[in-house]
Amino acid sequence: MLQIAFIRQNTALVKERLALKNFGDIALVDEIISLDDTRKKLQLEFDTTQSKINAASKEIGQLIAKGQKEAADTQRQEVAALKTTLQPFADQLAETEKKLQEQIVKLPNLPSDKVPPGKTPEDNITIREGGKKPALHAGAVPHWDLTKKYNLIDFELGNKITGSGFPVYIGKGAKLQRALIQYFLDYNTNAGYKEFMPPHMVNEASAFGTGQLPDKEGQMYFVTEDNFYLIPTAEVPVTNIYRDELLKENELPVKMTAYTPCFRREAGSYGKDVRGLNRLHQFDKVEIVQLVHPDKSYEVLEDMVNHVETLLQSLDLPYRILKLCGGDMGFASALTYDFEVYSAAQQKWLEVSSVSNFEAYQTNRMKIRFKDANGKNQLVHSLNGSSLALPRIVACLLENHQTEQGIQLPAVLHSYFGAQLIN
Repeated sequence: MLQIAFIRQNTALVKERLALKNFGDIALVDEIISLDDTRKKLQLEFDTTQSKINAASKEIGQLIAKGQKEAADTQRQEVAALKTTLQPFADQLAETEKKLQEQIVKLPNLPSDKVPPGKTPEDNITIREGGKKPALHAGAVPHWDLTKKYNLIDFELGNKITGSGFPVYIGKGAKLQRALIQYFLDYNTNAGYKEFMPPHMVNEASAFGTGQLPDKEGQMYFVTEDNFYLIPTAEVPVTNIYRDELLKENELPVKMTAYTPCFRREAGSYGKDVRGLNRLHQFDKVEIVQLVHPDKSYEVLEDMVNHVETLLQSLDLPYRILKLCGGDMGFASALTYDFEVYSAAQQKWLEVSSVSNFEAYQTNRMKIRFKDANGKNQLVHSLNGSSLALPRIVACLLENHQTEQGIQLPAVLHSYFGAQLIN
């Protein structure tokens, strides 16, 4: 979340950047400042009254030591009267601080000055493209037909067991999932990321820490009796590993990677590219997360973009990298790059990764700090990216690499899958 001191000192800038993100309640900024004014006034009244009580209490002891019992009794009555006025201040202060917290977490992160203006995905900027779109043979079909032809995925069986959006991977389909997960993890760990295997459910504090709450509660599956949330991405548990931690400057950067299943209700998305693997409620993803010195986060962001780009290149998939405009960015992000791969059979671009810099927005919520060379505690910056999400990668691998003899896998997967061809 944003820091109140920054909001007060940069009110016009905050409003300007929120407008770039198409935030609809700019007046909330003034409401937050007004609440903070009230909080400061109540805090001063509370502290002043408490100081009077402390001074009077000290004086009582001095009067008793001098044998002035009557004067001490009079002072006790004054202290008692002051204490009756102190509690209302404490109650009002607690209530105001609660309201202030409730309102400030409604503000999204401010977009970086690198973010282009715009309101919809059509306003995103293509940074670069790579790879070559394949020329498919005459009998080429989309991936949902390929998965049926080669018995790789059974969507109807998933619907029977759970519901729509929960596919069952079978035989070589399951093996391809496992091969991709292992390859992605090896690729990340070889680049210096430490592997974790985190829980697949998190508590409210963890979901709040990364910005899923209060923004995305409608998109998450909630275990009501235990107050746990099924994770929408490994970013949530992995980043929270360092919640409430104070790092040393020489421990930065912290580089982490994890494979997890991801669970998303996708509320409101029905009817939007839902066929096959295009949009699921449960899917597999390998994530990368970094905690870095604030002076280096945008340099690290570019490094992470290059890391994901090289991974896509190794899969022989045509791709493009988009810089998201203000109106298409996530709640907690300061700058996001999306990666899309081209689905040759569907003839459309499909998003497979987002790489984002959150600056100090998440780490302020989670109190992830480091002690700098001057001994001062500072918030680290957090970044994360998909490396990669599997469903649409699988869809494009199947579609783009299909031949009349079968599906020819990229060379990097041969040893992981144990074969060069799915037939």
